[in-house]
Amino acid sequence: MANKKLKTYLCASLHYNLLKMNKAVAGFSKLSKEEKINWIATTYFSNPENAIQLLKKYWNSDEKLQKLHDEFIENTISNFYIPLGVAPNFLINDKYFTIPMAIEESSVVAAASKSAKFWASRGGFKTTVINTEKIGQVHFLFKGDISKLELFFVETKAKFFSETENITKNMQQRGGGILDITLEDKTQLLPNYFQLHATFETKDSMGANFINSCLEQFANILKTEAQAYEIFTEEEKNIEVIMSILSNYVPNCIVRAEVSCPVEDLIEKHITNPQVFAERFVQAVQIAEVEPFRAVTHNKGIMNGIDAVILATGNDFRAVEAGVHAYAAKAGQYSSLSHAKIENGIFSFWLEVPLALGTVGGLLEMLENPSASELMEIVAVAGLAQNFAALRSLTTTGIQDGHMKMHLNNILNQFEATAEERHLVQKHFKNHVVSHSGVVNFIESLRK
Repeated sequence: MANKKLKTYLCASLHYNLLKMNKAVAGFSKLSKEEKINWIATTYFSNPENAIQLLKKYWNSDEKLQKLHDEFIENTISNFYIPLGVAPNFLINDKYFTIPMAIEESSVVAAASKSAKFWASRGGFKTTVINTEKIGQVHFLFKGDISKLELFFVETKAKFFSETENITKNMQQRGGGILDITLEDKTQLLPNYFQLHATFETKDSMGANFINSCLEQFANILKTEAQAYEIFTEEEKNIEVIMSILSNYVPNCIVRAEVSCPVEDLIEKHITNPQVFAERFVQAVQIAEVEPFRAVTHNKGIMNGIDAVILATGNDFRAVEAGVHAYAAKAGQYSSLSHAKIENGIFSFWLEVPLALGTVGGLLEMLENPSASELMEIVAVAGLAQNFAALRSLTTTGIQDGHMKMHLNNILNQFEATAEERHLVQKHFKNHVVSHSGVVNFIESLRK
């Protein structure tokens, strides 16, 4: 008995020490916010008090607002703030906009603003919403005669519409709803794999909850009706639904944004020979069209503009990113989202991107409360403007010149530079290449 107790004690001690060594914790979600912070600080930081002070430094002084932040996600310990800026002077379809942008990367807002100003005097941006169709799927397994499944679907299809009217009624009143449902045979990809592939119009809502609610009801109808379908065998009646979920790939929810002007009108401070610039610009875009390594960075620049507006308007940038990058690879190879050409002396630059957006929350009043389609246009323009700014820099002065000068302030903040040090650093780097190591060395020489 004594040996058994000792063995139990040793096992418990070993388990405790392993947990401590692996920094595991039991029941963390049940701890208070203060307890969570204390555990994090004492477990991971050499100076727990400093860690606690830093985390609490970013709490909101408005208790109600902080409570709202705390309840957004699980296990909250602090807030992570992203700077919110604005890019003015965007002329879109002959109307001026000031676009909010939430992003932490230097030079993005400045570049977008510069592009906006450049194109405002050359006719501005033109946009077209090509389609606003969204997609959801019920993924299921069917073992049996495919021709009988196809007949079953034809005879049951009307019920998918009629038996979801309690869900779709309000959306239909706004002009949206279920557009179509098709049966997709995917057995060439996986054994016994089929889909109900549904398309939706969700108007000014992103529509995730609406679509998923419809899909789950489709799944229930599918299983119930299959059980009652007389020509199915017992095995065929047992349709196995794997999952019902919307898709963030929306290749038929597309917006186009474009700019154009005579080549000679491209002339400005850094473009002294507009014909050469236009030809280099088009060549740079063509490289991104055929070279995936370049295309990824090229499209990342577009997403700098798109994501910043997505965040500022309360939309889901992760869903947009996933859908956009899938669209960039729709031809089987990852490629540029934007395109350019020179034709009959006219320079044209455009992009088409899939954007499933909603207009609830965010800084929409600043944008004069746009519809979902109008917001798609504004977001696409931000992406095109950012891409133009990047390509103009790459094909003229180089990307680092402007970017590192904008980054200079971040380095000075990191080293808590005084006003006098800032003045001397900025004066020095007016005529020197800005690099992180160069700035650090110069600050250290000043302090010696």
